[in-house]
Amino acid sequence: MSSPFPALVDLDLRLVQCFTVVAEHGHFGRAAEALRTTQPSLSRQIQRLEQQLGVRLLDRTTHGTRLTDAGEVFLPLAAGLLRAATEAMARTRAAARPAAITIGYTKGLIITDGVRAMRRHHPDAEVHTRLLAWSESRGALVEHLVDAVVTRLPFRTDRLRVTVLHDEPRVLVVSRDHPLAGRQSVTLDDIAEEPIPYVRQGDAQLNAYWRLDPRPDGRPAPAGPLVEALEDKQELIAAGQAVAIGPPLDPATGLHPGLTTVPLHGVEPSQIVLATRAGDRNRLVTSFRRIAEATLTAVARPPGQPAASLRT
Repeated sequence: MSSPFPALVDLDLRLVQCFTVVAEHGHFGRAAEALRTTQPSLSRQIQRLEQQLGVRLLDRTTHGTRLTDAGEVFLPLAAGLLRAATEAMARTRAAARPAAITIGYTKGLIITDGVRAMRRHHPDAEVHTRLLAWSESRGALVEHLVDAVVTRLPFRTDRLRVTVLHDEPRVLVVSRDHPLAGRQSVTLDDIAEEPIPYVRQGDAQLNAYWRLDPRPDGRPAPAGPLVEALEDKQELIAAGQAVAIGPPLDPATGLHPGLTTVPLHGVEPSQIVLATRAGDRNRLVTSFRRIAEATLTAVARPPGQPAASLRT
């Protein structure tokens, strides 16, 4: 009769994590800095892992470190082990503590009504909120830093359950002395040759989305200046060197005084969504999904506020 339990495995997950960091950096020195340890100590940890597995995972070269054939096979499996361990810890801890939910949201989106309703319907639960950068939405969910996120598409949605709450128009952001400033509306034909900044360190999918690249007819968007940060983008546009496409105004931060916005017609709106982990059975997550669909279905902003913020 086979045993109901698998054989004991002598595999230290801390060593597995060290291996993934070395593989990511391709260099023991840089990996040691990332792990805040010394290079000799890290080398010993990798040797211990190789002894536990009975194979060599890494070869040192004159240019750094490369994976062996066994290392190539082990790397995705190691990443899966670490994800599974993180999830196991998070779910176990969640089961042991009082009912709690952390609701994430990204800049420019207001979730107050939903949070108030959650606290009213679940007075004994701990309802927390957490402001996230747009690029953190998916990672915060997968890593169990939050249980739900209200954010804007696009982002990778595999392993997630995504519910569209409402659409949000996209607008054109220009300098106040731009020829298009003050127009009732503009179309893509009006900005066919206008350069739109590209964020050097930004997510490629997000850059393409807000640059409308490619355009609906398949043509690439005009080349635009490279920028490092949102503030650089605003300064470029205020100086008349570029334009940008963005969502409606973030009422908390406003807009650069040298910028204004014009309604952009003929462009699909962006979508505000609620994202949660696929298969999450937390009753508070289920409850917040219902509440969000009932309360977070419109953009909250002061009356008559027409401007827009920029997205990277």
